[in-house]
Amino acid sequence: MSTLDAYDDLATLQRETFDYFIHEANPANGLVRDKTEADWPASIAATGLALACYPVGVERGFMSRNAAVERTLATLRFFWNSQQGPEPDATGYRGFYYHFLDMQTGRRAWRCELSTIDSTFLLAGALAAAEFFDAETQAEAEIRTLAEALYRRADWRWAQDGGETVTHGWTPEREFLKHRWEGYDEALLLYVLGLGSPTHPLPPSSYKAWTATFRWEHCYGYDYLYAGPLFIHQLSHVWIDFRSLQDPFMRSKGSDYFENSRRATYVQQRYAIENPRGFNGYGEYCWGITASEGPGPSTLKLNGIERRFEDYVARGVPYGPDDGTLAPWAAVASLPFAPEIVRPTIAYCIHQAKLKAANAYGFKAAFNPTHPGSPDNAFDWWISPWHFGLNEGPVVLMIENERSGLVWKLMRACPYIRSGLQRAGFEGGWLAQFSREPPQLN
Repeated sequence: MSTLDAYDDLATLQRETFDYFIHEANPANGLVRDKTEADWPASIAATGLALACYPVGVERGFMSRNAAVERTLATLRFFWNSQQGPEPDATGYRGFYYHFLDMQTGRRAWRCELSTIDSTFLLAGALAAAEFFDAETQAEAEIRTLAEALYRRADWRWAQDGGETVTHGWTPEREFLKHRWEGYDEALLLYVLGLGSPTHPLPPSSYKAWTATFRWEHCYGYDYLYAGPLFIHQLSHVWIDFRSLQDPFMRSKGSDYFENSRRATYVQQRYAIENPRGFNGYGEYCWGITASEGPGPSTLKLNGIERRFEDYVARGVPYGPDDGTLAPWAAVASLPFAPEIVRPTIAYCIHQAKLKAANAYGFKAAFNPTHPGSPDNAFDWWISPWHFGLNEGPVVLMIENERSGLVWKLMRACPYIRSGLQRAGFEGGWLAQFSREPPQLN
């Protein structure tokens, strides 16, 4: 495939994926549907990703600046004015928001949790919008004011519930969840935002406590900070350029989180090539194991082998769980780390596996070449019927980061991101141009 063809593939995939945030949103309040299934609620993480995608849409000509301002303002106004309180049908509490919200009313859906990580993605999207919409107009000034107010309202210390690390969340019925953000995971961004808060900051000891739970491993010839699902190595990098940035943990390993994600991407490919569990389709151009929907729960005997298939689960490499389900979006989201192996994989998924054919929003969420397909799809194997906002956003944003670095540039300019990184002990990279003393945030 020529370089021009590969460029066209990426541009088309980005454009089609971006459409999710135009068509699967409520323009009145800016909420973005979690999943394309009928009557599904909004996801605050998908909504945060949308806020970061609108600047990409403006820069790439997918939407006008005026339309992006209108959609962004609707979103930020909704969250600022929505009900905050301990009531079970509120939208949020203590500056955090419920994981899922009714698309029309914006109230809590499904008795779900007040989610610290999903609120993190929402607030990161707001901060990205504040940096992009920098014109001296009333509307763009309001975007900046609302984004900062929303970020300042989040009470990160409350979310610690008296411990060092941050809890996963809270419900009115049972209060704080028992699980905390420990072990290497997507909470890298959470701790940076929490540390950078000018109002309710996490103490630096919380970050140290988090990194103390890390696992450094050797897999398929690579030494790296282990996390099984590929999304963990990507979601914080959607927002922050970690190239050559080192915190105390990474300095001790002579590495950085960007390099770590590159190695994790190669581990994923090597695992697929070796295919230790003998699933169909795995190979050099067919990989991407992460938290995703699957064809189960079910057990089938196929070619004399009994296979257990799961539904939505955090699949991972190399220790599993692994039931033969692959997520093409997860391969795309590693584009900035290892373009030399991701670009051929994207081409394979488009031209050989036909995973974009007849899809409204680029790639579907997941597929499983080992599991038989249903009568209502055109494949001989299972493919998800849905698209998810949490998958679509990283595709748009990581393609853009590889092409222009837009989101990384926006977040470098955010004083709260810089402060959070510096208070966590990061040095080097693009941070070197700033004072080592964290900025004073009023």
